[in-house]
Order: sequence, then C-alpha cells, then structure tokens
Amino acid sequence: MNWQAIALTFKLACCVSAILLLIGLPIAYWVTYSRWRWKFIVEAVVALPIVLPPTVLGFYVLMAIGSHGWVGKIWQAWFDRRLAFTFPGLVIASVLYSLPFAVQPFAAGFSGVDRKLIEASWTLGASKLRTFLRVILPLSFTGILTGVVLSFAHTLGEFGVVLMVGGNIEGVTRTVSIDIYDNVQAFNNVAAGETALLLLVFSFVVLSIVYGLNRRMWEAFPTK
Repeated sequence: MNWQAIALTFKLACCVSAILLLIGLPIAYWVTYSRWRWKFIVEAVVALPIVLPPTVLGFYVLMAIGSHGWVGKIWQAWFDRRLAFTFPGLVIASVLYSLPFAVQPFAAGFSGVDRKLIEASWTLGASKLRTFLRVILPLSFTGILTGVVLSFAHTLGEFGVVLMVGGNIEGVTRTVSIDIYDNVQAFNNVAAGETALLLLVFSFVVLSIVYGLNRRMWEAFPTK
C-alpha cells in the first residue's frame, strides 16, 4: 500500500475542504439571498463541474495554469516556479472541481433558515454579518457539515482532473486514485484492492457519521 500517495491525497482533501469552506460560504449566501434577476447564470457556472467531464475541466485548468496561461505566468512571476504539475496546481483544480459539492449543501442549509428569524435579528439592530454569525450559521450547521464532508470525500476520489493537471509524479501529484490505476495497469491487483478497500471503508464511515449527525440535529428541533 502506497502510504505516501494516501497521505498526499488526504492532505489535498483537507486543503480543498478548508478553501471551499472559506469561499463557498459567501458564494452560497449570495446565491441564497440575492434577488438579482440573472443569478441563475452564476448557479449554472457553480454547478458546471457536476456535468462537465473531468478531462474537459482539467484541460481548461491546465491551459490556464500552464506556462503559457495567464494564471501560470502570474504564478511564475511571483514565485519563480511553475504551477502546472505541482501540488498547488492540484489544489486549484480540485477546488474548482469540488465547488458545487460544497456550495449547494451550504445554500440548502441557508435556505432552510426561517426568514422571520433573520428579519427579527435585523429589527433588533444586528448587522448582516452579526446575523449571519449568530443566526444563519448555527441554524445551517447540518448543511455546512454536509458540504465540507462531501467536498472532502469528492476530492479523495478525483482521477481525471488530477491526472490532467498534476500528472503522475511520485510524492508530488500521485494521489490514491492514480496509484490504484497504476497498480491495475501493472496487474498488481492485490495492492490496488487493498487501497480501494481502505477508501471504501473510510468513505462509508464518514458518510454514516454525517447522516447520523444530520438526523440527530433534526431530532433536536422537532417540527411538532
């Protein structure tokens, strides 16, 4: 079992989940409460990675962060190193690929908050930021938790985007999914099976915990 690839994958998933928590919350808040007539365009852009083939997304990301892409050129100028086929490049691609898996549960959690509670907070003189932190955020905990866990689990299983943007560099961009693929290609089915089983068990345990917590959260707020 390639523990280096496993550690790299979990590091990538942690980074992506943390970044999506920071940028996903304001995006979900805007999508939920904005009254802009054309906001469905933004929603479509956010949801695009769900239906877009990973290789297509990976291709466009690679073109943007490559040595001739504008993002790659800026990165090269600032840090004097390339961005494509590096861990930071993987993070950028993974954030884009997992964006809807964080934003949509966040938005679902926000939309479930009673509007009267928000308006009552405003009436009492609380700012929008204070209302978000003290009212909306606590009442949306299940949606936020679901979004973080889904983005984490989704990152663990990435293959097409990771291969396109990061390649297969040992200790740098070789994730678990690529390691499993390499083992299958080399007819090393035992190693591939062990790693695949580890991911299967981990994903099942994490999702079971999330669904269990969600059920307990809803039971704490009975509707009758």
